[in-house]
Amino acid sequence: MTQDTNQLSSLLLEIGTEDIPARFLPSAIKQLKENSEAIFKENHIKFSGIKTYGSPRRFAMIAEGLPLMQEDISKEVFGPSKKIAFDENGKPTKAAIGFSNSQGINVESLVIKQKDKGEYVVAVIEEKGAQSREILPEILKKIVLSIHLPKSMRWGNNNLRFIRPIRWLLAVFEKEVLSFEIDGIKSSNTTRGHRFLSPAAFQIKEITSYVKLLANNNVIVDFEERKKIISAEIEKISASVNGSAIRDEALLETVANIVEYPVPVLAAFSEEYLKLPKELLITVMKAHQKYFAIENKEGGLTNYFIIVSNTTKENSGTVKAGAERVIRARFEDAKFYFEEDGRKRLEDRVDELKNVTYQEKLGSIYEKILRVKKLSVYLASRLNPLLEQKAGRAALLSKTDLITGVVREFPELQGIMGRYYALNDAEDKEVADALMEQYLPAYQGDRLPETETGTLLSLADKIDSIISFFSIGLIPTGSEDPFALRRQTLAVIAVMLNKEYDLPVSEIINEAFKNLKHVKKSAQAKEAVLKFFEQRLEPLFSTQGYSFDEIQSILSLAAEIPLKEIKKRLEALKGFKNDSGYNDFITAIKRVKNIIPETRLPALKLRLLTEEPEKKLHERLNTAKAEVDSLLKEYKYADALRTLSGLTDTINNFFDKVLVMDKKDDIKFNRLALLRNAWAAASSIADFSKL
Repeated sequence: MTQDTNQLSSLLLEIGTEDIPARFLPSAIKQLKENSEAIFKENHIKFSGIKTYGSPRRFAMIAEGLPLMQEDISKEVFGPSKKIAFDENGKPTKAAIGFSNSQGINVESLVIKQKDKGEYVVAVIEEKGAQSREILPEILKKIVLSIHLPKSMRWGNNNLRFIRPIRWLLAVFEKEVLSFEIDGIKSSNTTRGHRFLSPAAFQIKEITSYVKLLANNNVIVDFEERKKIISAEIEKISASVNGSAIRDEALLETVANIVEYPVPVLAAFSEEYLKLPKELLITVMKAHQKYFAIENKEGGLTNYFIIVSNTTKENSGTVKAGAERVIRARFEDAKFYFEEDGRKRLEDRVDELKNVTYQEKLGSIYEKILRVKKLSVYLASRLNPLLEQKAGRAALLSKTDLITGVVREFPELQGIMGRYYALNDAEDKEVADALMEQYLPAYQGDRLPETETGTLLSLADKIDSIISFFSIGLIPTGSEDPFALRRQTLAVIAVMLNKEYDLPVSEIINEAFKNLKHVKKSAQAKEAVLKFFEQRLEPLFSTQGYSFDEIQSILSLAAEIPLKEIKKRLEALKGFKNDSGYNDFITAIKRVKNIIPETRLPALKLRLLTEEPEKKLHERLNTAKAEVDSLLKEYKYADALRTLSGLTDTINNFFDKVLVMDKKDDIKFNRLALLRNAWAAASSIADFSKL
């Protein structure tokens, strides 16, 4: 009976390990899929699709549509040049014969092909594809060894390094075991179920039954399926106590990667702990125990929570009792820290910050808050003088909660706990809110500060961080950005655009640089910071529908004009492109730009304007400039652009009738100075040379 080489088959690979930390499992599953696809392609094995699975004790791959035979391979091997391979009579030389013998083909089979600038002999080698079952064992071994995760380990006397010790390898091609060995572990068709609920090993004889058999042995091997089960159950359970689970995608993914057989269980804690800050309780439940908190319809925290167990419902009572005992101890610790922190006012902690290093070259956190205070007060003086006192007070207290017990234990609560402690100290509510809002927005798309004081503090804190690290040469490179300066820059831009502050970025940066004491201040550092801001603006505005050239024409002004005006100018420029006179104006104004030298020019002298077209240009330019300046003050950019475009005919007439590069230097430089003034007037709106 002949074998059908067109038959398509399935392949199952499972790597069984000791429990993999939840944070590493998604990467392991992703690598398994991507590496399998790449290695199959390298080895000329077709497949129709690859599905990956994973749970704490295993990650697996099922490849569909694999042929029984590897693809035939045709490869070309280049040999010596034609001149060396054949003599004058076209007969093969020793070089050609030696090359063909080395490739295992007849010399008559050599062909001539062009490569670079010459012709060379080529051996075309046809390799018949092998049977898939013969080559797959080595390929699967290569796939397993291609998976690299941080903090890999060795175990026993073995040399293999892996994320966790490998305990079994399962490899099945259709119904046949693919045999290979890694560090003494031999592959088979045997897997294992849940460590405690179904510890016995069992065989996978049919690949299609893999997922179902594992489920029968208390392992939900599909990560997405575990997420669905957990999500549905916590909604159902929280509804049973008239509440809803606080949705947290990161927590849901972590929990789904901790358990193989998820069974959510309702538990409760004493209502006395509800006196503690809501955020503190939620963080304790999430960070330490991976519990889901439940809130009521009004958004208040209830004393119920959900633990996702890795056992059957029959054990829920035991799970519930254990969880309640553990959370009680955790809450007692949190209560102790919170009460101890409350015994000392925030303002009494300020001096302690002198002993906490911010950065070796930038001094202590105390020195940072003094810089932030100066900048906050300056911003208030420019934007809302009534807030100077509040801005200064908020800045002074801004980092004091970093040395409290709760924040040392839960760093993610910085600012949040500062707000609670400030309110407890009877600080002004807006000052207290600012302590929390200084960290907003924490990421792109996050909510912005709501209070004016919080907004000023957020800007001052982030700008100080940016210019401080730039000043000592710690500038983001490539994907490296350890101090999150890109994120902080985007946050500054988002806040300033949202608030529409009438303040240029360059002014804030110049003021911030004045406050640096420990480092050498340089014009290059300031320039680098401004360029860094510009680079963040380009992708932001491109997502809003503005073209590359439109954005570039405005970016040159970005540092010198308020950010709120950039978008307005872009909108006006976009509309101006549809104006009938746009193309003629751009041609004329670029003609002006192209002739102006980079060198400094003398001031325009009216007595040297002798030709009527240049007098007319000067006259029209003065009128247009005055009108443009007035319109810019009123933010009427579209009108200003129309006014400028009215100069088109006058500029063209000047170039047609006047010889700019006159033989007399004083006349020539005076005409160039006139054109320089025309370009300066146009540049007050945009850099038209970029369009």
